[in-house]
Amino acid sequence: MNEHSRISNSEVTVQDLAAERAVTYGTEAFLSKDYAQAEKERLWPRVWQMAGRLEDIPKVGDFFTYDVCDESIIVLRAAEGEGPDAIRAFYNVCAHRGRQLVDVPAGSNGVRGNARSFVCAFHGWTYDLEGRNTYILDEDDWHGALTPDCTSLTRLRADTWGGFVYVDMREEGESLEEFLGDAGRILSHFEFDKMRYKWRQWCIYPANWKTSIEAFMEPYHTTTTHNQLTAYAEFYAYSKAYGLHSVSGFDQRQAKEVTDQGGSVSRAGKGDDPRVSTYELARENYTTINYSASTDTLIAAASRLKDELPETATVGEVMAHWMASAKRDDAARGVIWPDIPPEVMSEAGLAWTLFPNQNILQGVTFALCYRARPYGDDPDMCIFEAYALERYPEGQEPKTEWVQAEPTEEKWGKVLAQDFANMRYVHKGMKSRGFRGALPNPHQEQKIINAHRNLAAFMGTGAPRLLK
Repeated sequence: MNEHSRISNSEVTVQDLAAERAVTYGTEAFLSKDYAQAEKERLWPRVWQMAGRLEDIPKVGDFFTYDVCDESIIVLRAAEGEGPDAIRAFYNVCAHRGRQLVDVPAGSNGVRGNARSFVCAFHGWTYDLEGRNTYILDEDDWHGALTPDCTSLTRLRADTWGGFVYVDMREEGESLEEFLGDAGRILSHFEFDKMRYKWRQWCIYPANWKTSIEAFMEPYHTTTTHNQLTAYAEFYAYSKAYGLHSVSGFDQRQAKEVTDQGGSVSRAGKGDDPRVSTYELARENYTTINYSASTDTLIAAASRLKDELPETATVGEVMAHWMASAKRDDAARGVIWPDIPPEVMSEAGLAWTLFPNQNILQGVTFALCYRARPYGDDPDMCIFEAYALERYPEGQEPKTEWVQAEPTEEKWGKVLAQDFANMRYVHKGMKSRGFRGALPNPHQEQKIINAHRNLAAFMGTGAPRLLK
């Protein structure tokens, strides 16, 4: 593992993060095949993982498979209702000889369907939605040795939050609420459970899953990677650790008037006329991030700011009018905004990373989300997913499916394509003997430092170390 030469012997602590002390870490977590193998035992079986959403399984018998490394998991709806009591998760394996019950083709992003029972294609052993074995061919041949315990499916812990379904391979451990901690407390105000898919896409990408997800954990890259956006706004940011999880948000290089007055991902742009710059920034972001990270209602309301406000309107007045106008427009079409206290909105920032691999960029009525997972045993590949959520009038949400899409501008939009253009070359570059270890920005990229600090704790490997 390459290490930067100017490091101390001190592993970074929570206090070091709070003090924004500079650190470095090597490349083993990204490049080592042994490390990727170790993740199968030390990471993935020891955390709550977001497997999908409740809207993926709206009817009794609906299921999807969630695969990570060598594990395949069936997540299904066993009963009516929105709570976790209606959801079951089982390992996708027959109790007889280990054949998968649901065939998951290599190179796929899981399988979806509806079933009242699961039948093993090898010998016909059959299981109901509670994982109970309901049929064994020639059961008498075992002379009474078979019991319900040894013939049922192996169940995993499953829980729900914000419309997401999480699974945990541990038989015992902290609850999902405890795992999410302050991140869950803060983000619950955004009511993700009332949002629905706007679009969802995935690809097999040539970089480690950590390389890929980290590209979306900080806005520090925006000035260079997405330089077209700098015509409309500054993208200086802070980042902050919340235990396993972390947040980033808009910041100022010097203290001056706060421009983020309209919401966690809303602010005025550059220019002397905030009525115009607010609309231009919102429109540019929306149209180049695959029509996500905002809504049609917000863009339409921003387009009217110049007509509805005087030239003397301040940034604060523009932001307040924009949000109030959009809120009224949404209410008229049956979309009611959640009531988020100002102190929560301030703490919520711009975007969250939920350890180990879930990113959420949240707004009052929308969210843009990313996830990356290992692809087989290859540390140089991953499954990368992005999807947009939005709050719709009852029954008016679009019908969507997971779409496999090549990582191009045509398929993903300009901004995401620019990110894809970086990720594979970051991964390749880390293989160079000339790379001495990462030097993440301790103010703007603390989310990444915190992720590696926590990853090292799970993996039992060297944590980021302080620079001298």
